Amino acid sequence: MDISVVIPLYNEEESIPELFGWIERVMAENHFSYEVIFISDGSTDRSWDIITELKEKSTCVKGIKFRRNYGKSPALYCGFKAAEGDVVITMDADLQDSPDEIPELYRLVKEERYDVVSGYKQKRYDPLSKTLPTKLFNATARAVSGIKNLHDFNCGLKAYRRDVVKNIEVYGEMHRYIPYLAKQAGFDKIGEKVVHHQARKYGTSKFMGWNRFVNGYLDLLTLWFLSVFGKKPMHVFGFLGTIMFLIGFLAAFILAIGKILGLLYITDSAFFYLSLTMMMMGTQFFLTGFLGDLISRSSTTRNDYQIEETI
Repeated sequence: MDISVVIPLYNEEESIPELFGWIERVMAENHFSYEVIFISDGSTDRSWDIITELKEKSTCVKGIKFRRNYGKSPALYCGFKAAEGDVVITMDADLQDSPDEIPELYRLVKEERYDVVSGYKQKRYDPLSKTLPTKLFNATARAVSGIKNLHDFNCGLKAYRRDVVKNIEVYGEMHRYIPYLAKQAGFDKIGEKVVHHQARKYGTSKFMGWNRFVNGYLDLLTLWFLSVFGKKPMHVFGFLGTIMFLIGFLAAFILAIGKILGLLYITDSAFFYLSLTMMMMGTQFFLTGFLGDLISRSSTTRNDYQIEETI
C-alpha cells in the first residue's frame, strides 16, 4: 500500500465527508493505493456515525473510536499502530490542511528519501492568540531540538516513512515534537515543505492560545530532560547535589574556623543556617539521583535502543 492518511478528530461532523471526498479525488488522480484512518477522540457529535457511513461506502476507510477524549497524541499513536502504508501522512480534520499536498509529500519521502517532511504554514489564517504563541514556541523548539530547518513543529500536515512511526512512541501531548522524537530514534533526515493553509470552514479551533503555549514549553522541557538524562539521572542530580553539599560544607567549615578563633558566634550568623540548608539539599539531590539510577537500571526499557538491522 502506498499511503496511510491518519486523521485524529474531535467533533468535526461537518468537515469529515468533504475531507474524505477531497482525499479520494486526489488519490484517484495520482493512482495511489491508500487507506484513510479516522480516529474519533471521544467526539460527542455525529462524527463516528459519519465515519461508519463512509466505511460502508469505501473499503479504504478505517475508524478508531475512543470511549472518551484522550488527546491528539494518543489518537496519533493508535493511528500509527494501525497504519499499513509505505508513507504515513497526518492531517487535521478541519479542512485547514489541503489534501492536494499529498502527492508532493509522498514524493519527498519516496524519491528524496526523507524520514520526516513537516508542513510549514507560511501564510496562516489563525487569530493572533494562536499565531503569536506559535512563533515563540517554534523558535524555542528549534533551539532545544537542534532541528534548525523547521519553522512549524506543530503543523498537523506531515509525512513519514513507515519505519519512523513504527519506532517512536507518541504519548502525553508529544505530538508537537514528533520530528524531535524521530531525531532521537535515529531518523535524522528531516525536511520541510511550505503548504497551503486554509481558513477554518466549520466550527471553532479546539486548540487556542496561551494555555497551549505553556503546555508546549513544559512538554519540551520534559522531552529534553528525558533525552539527555533519562538513562543517567545520577549525572544531573548527583552533580547538583555534590556542588550544593560542597558549598554548604565549605561555608560551615569557614564558620567553624571563625568560632575557634573567637571571631564570631555561629548561631548568630545567618550563614550557619544557609550552610546547613545547602548541605541537606545537596544530600537530598544526591539521593534523588541515586534512586533515579536504581529505578532506571531496574526498568524493563533500560536497553530499549532503536536497532535498524541485524545480521
